[in-house]
Amino acid sequence: MPILDDRGLPSGTTSDAARAALESATWRLMAFYDTPLADCDAAIAADPAWPMPHAVKAGFLYSLTEAPFEAEAAQHLANARDRVHAGTTARERAHLDALDLVAQGRWAAACRAWDLLLIEHPRDALALQWAQLWDFYRGDAANLRARPARALPEWDEDDPLYAHVLALWAFGLEENQCYAQAEEAGRRALALDARAPWAVHAVAHVMEMQGRFDDGAAWLRTHQPAWAEGNGFAAHLWWHSALFRLEGMDVAGTLRILDKHLAGDALQIGLQRVDAASLLWRLHLQGADVAARGRALADAWCAQHVPGHYAFNDVHALMALLAAGEAAQADAQVARCAERAMTAEDARRDNHAMAREVGLPLARALLAFAKGDHDSAADQLYAVRTHAARFGGSQAQRDVIDQTLLAACARGRGRKALGRAVLNERLLAKPVTPLTRHWADAMGGASERAQR
Repeated sequence: MPILDDRGLPSGTTSDAARAALESATWRLMAFYDTPLADCDAAIAADPAWPMPHAVKAGFLYSLTEAPFEAEAAQHLANARDRVHAGTTARERAHLDALDLVAQGRWAAACRAWDLLLIEHPRDALALQWAQLWDFYRGDAANLRARPARALPEWDEDDPLYAHVLALWAFGLEENQCYAQAEEAGRRALALDARAPWAVHAVAHVMEMQGRFDDGAAWLRTHQPAWAEGNGFAAHLWWHSALFRLEGMDVAGTLRILDKHLAGDALQIGLQRVDAASLLWRLHLQGADVAARGRALADAWCAQHVPGHYAFNDVHALMALLAAGEAAQADAQVARCAERAMTAEDARRDNHAMAREVGLPLARALLAFAKGDHDSAADQLYAVRTHAARFGGSQAQRDVIDQTLLAACARGRGRKALGRAVLNERLLAKPVTPLTRHWADAMGGASERAQR
């Protein structure tokens, strides 16, 4: 009979010290306080034959969505496979199978594998966390909500990880426009554990989507002591803080946050550089001179970025290049992404379809915008926006598409009617903010009825 851990999950180790170290690693994965690598090493030291600490190392590195980490991740996964033995549980083998699919770029299949695991073991926190991340990377909003919802009633509120699972559900609710329920769940998670930054994040998203920029800024300031230091999620929450500033058309304040928290040594991984690029591009759309900042970001990023690995990252790296005025380099990057998207050996990777359906059309629209072909850019952006979720990210992140579309319509000659239509949609989705008024003015004004 397999040994059960404190959560009732079958475990392939007899070492209490190894299980405790891996529990700490799991908490770090969900709470973002430092990386789980040192805890995994402690688990390996306590039980060198247990595959799971090696698997957690692999999953963490794969979850960073950067090609340069893949060789190291693959080695950790191979180490896990080498340690599979008769005592390895079916649950643990299922994790390895799911990570194998991640390694192949088959992210949707990996999420299906974790889903099946969770049917049998709804209190498997690793499966919940990893499935949510790769649902997010694929833009699968339905499962961001539904998968934690299927598991949550099986959890006990006294479990140290319960607040983090509740936060996963809160974010899924927000991405499915269940804003009131999402905010309630996020606030409840924080009442249980103030060190649950994913819950802070979920509520910040609600406030972003509802145009509550003053509330959002205050919300992040209130919880800042818990997330701003020693937390891997800090850069992303600073990005949200900057978005609230920009929604209020405080361009100077937005630039201060960018320069202090989303530039230079503050950017350690691609996920953080994505946020910096998105913010630079939004500022560029407002007419701010961010060329030098864009060039610094592009120079630091291009040394590590591998075009064609993940379309969402590719589009944001392109924004950094275009904000820097590096048109030739931008053209070359899009060409490399297109070449890889059409390569037969990559055909099974989810990114193959994501790039062809969303990433490349969006990249070409951005190129057209940067070259001053605003009407063409507007047409291309409007065509892609309805299925933009296919290449991942959140509603707030993908709003950069609509903001670029509005800018293209405002600057072009023949797409004002399209701009007003998109603006009408925005006006009915959330209260009128200074940013929305800016776009209305740029479009020649919105109808009085729409503004009401």
